[in-house]
Amino acid sequence: MIKTINGATFRKMIVAGAGLLEQNKKYVDSLNVFPVPDGDTGTNMFLTMKSAVGEVSKCITNDLDALSEAFAKGALKGARGNSGVITSQIFKGFCSEIKKANEITTKVFAKAMQEGANIAYKAVTKPKEGTILTVIRVMAENAVNVAKKCDNFEEFFKRVLDTGEEILKQTPEMLPVLKKAGVVDAGGRGIIVIFTGFYKLIMGEEDFEFQFEDEKAPQSVDDVIADINALGDIEFGYCTEYMIIHMKKKTTEADIDKLREKLMAIGDSVICIGDLNLVKVHVHSNEPNKAIGYALELGEIYNIKIENMREQNRELKKKANIMEETKEIGMIAVAPGDGLSAIFKDLSVDEIIVGGQTMNPSAADIAAAADKVPARNVFVFPNNKNIILAANQANDLTNKNLIVIGTKSVPEGITCAIAFNPDGSVEENTEAMNDAIKGVKSASVTYAVRDTHVDGFDLAVGEIIGLDDKAILAKGKLVSDTTERLVEKLITEDTMNITLFYGEDIREEEATALCEKLAEKYPDCEVTSAYGGQPVYYYLISLE
Repeated sequence: MIKTINGATFRKMIVAGAGLLEQNKKYVDSLNVFPVPDGDTGTNMFLTMKSAVGEVSKCITNDLDALSEAFAKGALKGARGNSGVITSQIFKGFCSEIKKANEITTKVFAKAMQEGANIAYKAVTKPKEGTILTVIRVMAENAVNVAKKCDNFEEFFKRVLDTGEEILKQTPEMLPVLKKAGVVDAGGRGIIVIFTGFYKLIMGEEDFEFQFEDEKAPQSVDDVIADINALGDIEFGYCTEYMIIHMKKKTTEADIDKLREKLMAIGDSVICIGDLNLVKVHVHSNEPNKAIGYALELGEIYNIKIENMREQNRELKKKANIMEETKEIGMIAVAPGDGLSAIFKDLSVDEIIVGGQTMNPSAADIAAAADKVPARNVFVFPNNKNIILAANQANDLTNKNLIVIGTKSVPEGITCAIAFNPDGSVEENTEAMNDAIKGVKSASVTYAVRDTHVDGFDLAVGEIIGLDDKAILAKGKLVSDTTERLVEKLITEDTMNITLFYGEDIREEEATALCEKLAEKYPDCEVTSAYGGQPVYYYLISLE
């Protein structure tokens, strides 16, 4: 039974809250459909907490006063967007109470939550119910009541979080835009995730996985894209954010209040919070120049960000029009890294399934991706021999006509995408893609995971190995040397192009240096590198 929390535990709670949010930020992002479906609430809240953790990590003492100051300061410095700023204000108020205590009891914690809710409401010029504000307020109110009779943190947290879940489920009834999209409030979910991280740390859990039990799965941007025209025209077109630092000597707290009033006169969604050390500003306006000019009267500005929300809306409407159209043929591909995904997207591949050697997608995953493609016929590039079977089985799970091209590697998949002719028939493209594969040699560089003897090599754990789709062809202690030996084994007099797709563990300058070395060694070949971002494999190599 835990009745008090000291500074050392409080420090760990902050890290745990941020850690759980990091694990779940994509889910929180997926709930964000207001006012423009940009899906950044979870990311903004996480970056806010990440900054807070960074500041707390610099704190050399576990004194609650010092930790609270660091927590609040870090959150404000890292706050991004409305959700991040409101989160920072919740913890500004929260920490203003925690810093007064020698140790934290349930009553202290509850009072801190209540002050956090109060400060957050004051930070928003026109608070809306059904948002993160509602969730933290209701949780705080319940926390105060629970703390009157409960001095046990395990029971206290459980009851407070249960209340948070209950009010979160009600947010779609408070905000029509949430109900229309079929989601709960993203910020509300995010703040519950953070407090759940606190709770899990208190309960002694180190694994911060969190299973969401929202009654309805969130819709993606594509799911709600058809309703984009219903958003109407945007009144204020520019989202403007900045910080004010190094205040002029004549600047007072009253000047910050006057700045807030000036911003409200030229726009909406105004947040203007801080003190004479640092002020954080967010405003939607048609006159970002005025918003910045007003700030210069108080001090210096930095971290300026201005986004054209009308252009974002136009792009979304453009996408909506594209999605309404159907075409004869589409493509989906499996890719293990963000860089490779981007390459496939640039080659007009409609859907990317994240996966590969260590993360094979299921037939259902492939069918689901195919269902998103606005085409009756869909080419599938498995890009791994272990995924081809699942791709073939996916035909039974979709109404689309799937044409599985048996690509065993990413280079083969890229070659197929390059060979695609949007004006050609299914039969013509199938033939062209299968022919294109014949001209590609694929190879990869990774590391041995066990001691063994295979393909004539005695391998030790951690040794670098180079292989094609059939066997290990090279080994070594260094990635670059092993890659060079692997290319030497595969290159022929007909090879004209060598492409290295470097993974997440390789720096760009390393890949560039290796390319230069290979280009010097093989002057008749064009040698290039591209960021693949794949895990496990240092390089995926294409020779054509």
